Amino acid sequence: MLHHVSLEVLPENADSFGEVLEAIGFAPARAPGPLGDSVRWYERSGTQVHLIVTEGATVPALGHAAFVVDSFEAALAALREGRFEVEEARELWGERRAFVLAPGGHRLELMAAPPA
Repeated sequence: MLHHVSLEVLPENADSFGEVLEAIGFAPARAPGPLGDSVRWYERSGTQVHLIVTEGATVPALGHAAFVVDSFEAALAALREGRFEVEEARELWGERRAFVLAPGGHRLELMAAPPA
């Protein structure tokens, strides 16, 4: 089981990146107090995304996190309503996929179902 993934974000992108995560079903979670304002945690069904808020944030050129969403159509609609850039991708295993460009440049993959 994957417990969490950590992604670096610039301070000015932390709130809007959180909006992307909320649009795909994550909810804010409490981070340990000693971490202060340097992180934002989100959780869904036991999996967490930790946003590391730093001026030195970097974005991988090809690497990305992939999320199976409960309702593919609802997730895409919520992201588009939030004015986030969403691009559907070709089906590789017979299920719909898309990429969302999160604030700061991270690409997140969304999947209707995982590969079998």
